[in-house]
Amino acid sequence: MVKENVQTLPHQLMGYDRAITMFSPDGRLLQVEYAKKTVRQGSTAIAMVCSDGILLVTDKRVIDSLVVPEAVEKIWQIDEHIGVTASGILSDARVLIERAQLKAQQHRVTYDSPIDTLSIVKDICDLKQVCTQSGGLRPFGVSLLVAGLDNSTPKLYETDPTGIFFQYKATAIGEGEVEVEEILHTEYKDDITIEGGLLLSLKALKKVLGANFKIERIDAAYIKTDERKFKKFSKEKIEKTAADIKEKGKKK
Repeated sequence: MVKENVQTLPHQLMGYDRAITMFSPDGRLLQVEYAKKTVRQGSTAIAMVCSDGILLVTDKRVIDSLVVPEAVEKIWQIDEHIGVTASGILSDARVLIERAQLKAQQHRVTYDSPIDTLSIVKDICDLKQVCTQSGGLRPFGVSLLVAGLDNSTPKLYETDPTGIFFQYKATAIGEGEVEVEEILHTEYKDDITIEGGLLLSLKALKKVLGANFKIERIDAAYIKTDERKFKKFSKEKIEKTAADIKEKGKKK
């Protein structure tokens, strides 16, 4: 009987993608990589550090005309000075965000001071990492953009399903990540304002969504350095900014 050469079999046939705790022969955790693919199929979310604060903009992907757009939430408040948006499995995001909200509340009660953004990020990533090495669990299929003010300094972090995080000046996640990041690399400047950031973000989303771009699909929030209060942009403000993009396009 001839022994089968296991090295030539695809990973899927060998079962390396069936357990989160099993490495493939080339040192990969395939379930974690599948979770990353889930994020890349999610709706686009953008965040950036601005000269006067922090900005979050996202596509709510409302495709059913019977859905109430205002009821679809894609940007959440963690504390007065911290906001989050997500891409991927939003039910996974909700669990992580509710955990972060509780941690922020406990910190205020215990220390009578606001929690720093990095502590929130590390707590989220600790839980994500545990789910990449424990049998019977699956990775969180979601990436989060966590934006906040630490002592009036805007901070932006991106977490991914592996439990790793990076700090950014501006970044994007979701299906339009590549196209949006190309625009950010070209047009983002350190001195951009929240107003300018909203204009740039809507321009990027318009390019990604094309004919599907609608004001009802867009959600945007900001935290100004001098106010330290999480606020959402009104529909009217987003409409006006989108109209400015259209007007500039005509002038060209």
